[in-house]
Amino acid sequence: MKRRNFLVAAGASLLAGCSKIGETQWFDTLADTAESWHRGLHRALGGGRITMAPEYSRADISPFFRGNGNRTVDTPAYRAAEAENFANWRLSVSGLVDNPLDLSLSDIRALPQRTQITRHDCVEGWSAIGEWTGPQLSSILDLAGLQSEANFIVFRCADYFMRGQSEDSTRVDYYESCDLDDAAHPQTIIAHQLNGEPLPVLNGAPLRLRLERQLGYKHAKYLTGVEAVASLDDINGGHGGYWEDVAGYQWYAGI
Repeated sequence: MKRRNFLVAAGASLLAGCSKIGETQWFDTLADTAESWHRGLHRALGGGRITMAPEYSRADISPFFRGNGNRTVDTPAYRAAEAENFANWRLSVSGLVDNPLDLSLSDIRALPQRTQITRHDCVEGWSAIGEWTGPQLSSILDLAGLQSEANFIVFRCADYFMRGQSEDSTRVDYYESCDLDDAAHPQTIIAHQLNGEPLPVLNGAPLRLRLERQLGYKHAKYLTGVEAVASLDDINGGHGGYWEDVAGYQWYAGI
């Protein structure tokens, strides 16, 4: 497929957002309409400019940055990776791209880096300010060459939750997603450092998403993959993220 410039492609994502969920029940339709309105209003308030999340000084950094969601990954593979300081961790870039990538942490660190001090707002009601460092997601997607059919970016993670009764429980891998507008935003980065140090396990080591204009549950941790897709309808529960699927959280969680 012909490669398109990623920043140009991002402009088409707002038009694609309304196809996210194919439900026909009136309540789901109403909820989707309200969410799309929220997303559009949130972005329109910028007056056509790129709206930036507030950034802070080093003096504002919280003395302790809490973990949200899972605090580690309880699998042999993750424990082995942690024991070797994630030397062999890989981030795949796949889906609707011209050049699929398989990036090591060294590759991630070799890319142009952005450092930003921002506030993390958790849906549980707490906030913390931290300094994050990593490459912009847009630079990674430009390397991969986003195809014209791509409308969303899905983030694959090593952590998971167990659903159901113990004897019938099933593993559900954590995932999240965003549209191309947020993927192209200059503050959307794949972070490998927190406060100048390698990302702690508590906060998603070795890689996590920072999606600064949205609530904390959108900031996927323990990243293993980035996938460009045309639609979210057939991915897990079809709502674009783990908490969106299982608890009805809004897919667009703008702040």
